[in-house]
Amino acid sequence: MVWWLSATVLFGAFTALFAVGLPAAFAFFGINVVGAWIWLGKDAGLVQMIRNGVASIASFSLTPIPFFVLMGEVLFHTGVAMKAIDAIDRLIWRVPGRLSVVAVVAGTVFSAISGSTIATTALLGSLLLPEMLRRGYHPTMAMGPIMAIGGVDMLIPPSALTVLLGSLSGISISQLLVAGIVPGVLLSAAFVAYIVAKALLNPRLAPAFERETVGGWARWQPLVVYVMPLVLIFVVVILAMSAGWATPTESAAIGAIATVLVAWLYRSLTRAGLMKALLGTAGISGVILFIIVGATTFAQILTFSGATNGLVTAIREAQFTSPVVLGAMMLILLVLGCFIDQVSMMLITLPFFMPLVELYRFDPVWFGVLFLICMQLGLLTPPFGMLLFTMKSVAPRTITMAQVYGAVTPYVVLGLLMLVVVVLFPPVATWLPAALFRK
Repeated sequence: MVWWLSATVLFGAFTALFAVGLPAAFAFFGINVVGAWIWLGKDAGLVQMIRNGVASIASFSLTPIPFFVLMGEVLFHTGVAMKAIDAIDRLIWRVPGRLSVVAVVAGTVFSAISGSTIATTALLGSLLLPEMLRRGYHPTMAMGPIMAIGGVDMLIPPSALTVLLGSLSGISISQLLVAGIVPGVLLSAAFVAYIVAKALLNPRLAPAFERETVGGWARWQPLVVYVMPLVLIFVVVILAMSAGWATPTESAAIGAIATVLVAWLYRSLTRAGLMKALLGTAGISGVILFIIVGATTFAQILTFSGATNGLVTAIREAQFTSPVVLGAMMLILLVLGCFIDQVSMMLITLPFFMPLVELYRFDPVWFGVLFLICMQLGLLTPPFGMLLFTMKSVAPRTITMAQVYGAVTPYVVLGLLMLVVVVLFPPVATWLPAALFRK
């Protein structure tokens, strides 16, 4: 079977299964069984598929995932997150569009301690959205920042999806985690600038209101007590990895233990809250690991069917320039992000993209950051962006899906601009890991 026909059969089968509503993990599993029988050698192929699955999830490089997820789950289920939000609110109460800015700043802080984009959006949406709407904020000013900063969670470590991307692509997980910091912080700053400018141009979108103000140490105390420890955990995790004191797994374990300890010191850690955090961690991690099982065999089937080598050879013979190939890959990711989840994006594209990255000698860390930005945009782009539906689930019933789409549009544009900036100026993504991991 020629390579393009093999690729058509494999992806056609996946599309059909996905269209009928079968979860991505089960769709890949079904395709793998048939593919292993055809291309890997019938019974021997099925045995090889099982071996691949066991080997894929037994990889030590994946162990940071549950630790990173646990950090966010503990933060949200113990109520520590709400205390941090109140501390940030007390500090920046005079800024135009204050509550929208609080959502972005608080979301950025949570991104540095949480490995779950959905958890960040759900928390901020349930806590801040009703208050903003009650105070007369326009729905676009209320919902847009919350969804946008939820996507940035993927760029700022710790991020379970970043670990998964590094593991599946062969990119250094430590460097990829660090590389997302600068683009993530710049994107958060761009969101704040946009919100403030929009509130100044049209104050009716975010009406100002008075709150009880305090000065001196009383104003700064909540920030020091409830926010600085979270930032310190982030610094310790990154420093331990970059200095070589600990592996990504050990750094993630340190972060998880520190998060639980902080919650205990605040007297917010209850048995019920800890149980919810552990169950949430087990559920999220289990889904990710089950999908990884399908990814490994699927990539091998693509190779044995000739689809991967055939595509790479065709592109090499066509003599496309590197900007054209890179642009095509980014466009594919952006389009896929409109329809499927981020893990499926990785499973579908990485077996084809990484050989091209090697062929055209792209910096793998730089490419990984571009991949993350595209996945972050996929969380926000209609019609099936995951954070769009997360926001709709926590918003009042009067909020329509059209309003959710409209609220997120300006932030998608800012995300696209950040993608262009990183493409044109690679050091935005590569400078920090190069500096921290310099040998």
